[in-house]
Amino acid sequence: MEINTNLTEKGRRDYKLIRKALEEGDQSAYAQLLHHYYDGLYFMMLKMTQNPHDAEDLTIEAFGKAFKSLHQYTPDYAFSTWLFKIATNNCIDFMRTKNKTTRAVNGLPGQSEDDQPTRIPAGNPDPEEQFIRSQKIELMHQVVEKLKPHYKKLIELRYFKEYSYEEITQELDLPLGTVKAQLFRAREFLYNILKNAKERI
Repeated sequence: MEINTNLTEKGRRDYKLIRKALEEGDQSAYAQLLHHYYDGLYFMMLKMTQNPHDAEDLTIEAFGKAFKSLHQYTPDYAFSTWLFKIATNNCIDFMRTKNKTTRAVNGLPGQSEDDQPTRIPAGNPDPEEQFIRSQKIELMHQVVEKLKPHYKKLIELRYFKEYSYEEITQELDLPLGTVKAQLFRAREFLYNILKNAKERI
C-alpha cells in the first residue's frame, strides 16, 4: 500500500506503525497505536454508554476488532477515523442489545429504560445470582491458570486485585501503552477460552 499524501502527520505516523505491526509482527507498534488512542476512545465510549465498566470493555473490544482486521485498513483515510467508526458501530450494537435485554427482563417491551416510573434499588444479589456469579468467578480463576505467567500476572493485578493501569506499570516496570496492549491480548485469550466453556456456566 502506498501512503496517502493527504494524511496528516499523525495519519502517516499511524500508517508506519500499522506496516510494522503487519509486516514485522512488531508488538510495540500495536502498543503505540493503543497508547495514542485509548483515552480518546474510552471517553467517547463513556459519553455514549454513561457507564465506566461498559466503556472500558467496549474500548478494548474496539481495539480487538481493529487489530484483527488491520490487514483490511487502507490509507485512504486516517486510522483514527477507521478505529472510531468501528468503536461507534460496536457500541451502538451493544446498546441496542442491552436495551432489549433490559426491556425483556422488566417485562416492558414498549418502554425504554428511561420511561420506567420506578427503579428497583440495587441490593444484594439473590441466591441464584450469587451462585451463578461464584461459578463464573471460579471458572475465571481456572481459565487464568491456563494463561502464560506474564498474562496471568496482568489479569490477576487488574481484575482480581483491582490495580489501576498506573499501579500495574509501577508493579511490572512497564510503559503504560505496553500494559494496555498486553492486557488486551490477555483478555482476548480469556475471551476465547471462556467462549468455549460458556455452556458450563
